[in-house]
Amino acid sequence: MPIAIADRRFADDETLAQALALDVANDLRAGIKARGQALVALSGGTTPRRFLELLGQQSLDWTRTTVTLADERWVPSSDPRSNERLLRETLLRGDAAAAHFVPLYVSAASPQEGYATIAANVAKLHFPFDAVVLGMGMDGHCASLFADGDRIDEALQPQLPERVLPMRAPSAGEPRMTLTLAALVSTRALYLHFEGDEKNRIFERIQQQDAALANAPVRRVLQHSPVLPKLFRCP
Repeated sequence: MPIAIADRRFADDETLAQALALDVANDLRAGIKARGQALVALSGGTTPRRFLELLGQQSLDWTRTTVTLADERWVPSSDPRSNERLLRETLLRGDAAAAHFVPLYVSAASPQEGYATIAANVAKLHFPFDAVVLGMGMDGHCASLFADGDRIDEALQPQLPERVLPMRAPSAGEPRMTLTLAALVSTRALYLHFEGDEKNRIFERIQQQDAALANAPVRRVLQHSPVLPKLFRCP
């Protein structure tokens, strides 16, 4: 059975980035108005760069906004592959630099060694998120929820009390730290953002329950969302 999703298709990546930035900013404004604060989880990679730049230019009370990541590679923030570095280069600039940022990396030799500190910091967040923005890999992973991950069965348990876990996977390269399914779906708005014909085809195969993508973690996350997920995509 296809996943229920609000599918928005855009002619180009700039129009998509503008619309996504406006929607997420509105989610954050609503959180601040209703509860005096807002919480958002964002994804890294190359696809969301323009969206993050435009989100950072939105007018809202960034001092009342907390930003964290859906996942992080276990590399220092100076590394070009660091998601934290991406956020600092794009989103956390100008007025948006006043946001409170909660990283998923600390200076430790491995995710296991840094886990206690990160888990304690994530536990202090005021869940649910006002918005979670996910990407999708060609293998159907989202955040660092890889089908071949060493803790993927645990991370995909919807009732798991842990909101963050270390993850190692042959397909992932570096060790990772990732929010769990239970954390990602604890949100008032869930977005999936990808671009390009190849990923469009992958998602259609997931929707058609292609046996080769039967274990795609993104499907599990979308299925367990308490709100209708919103898909933002373009050619």
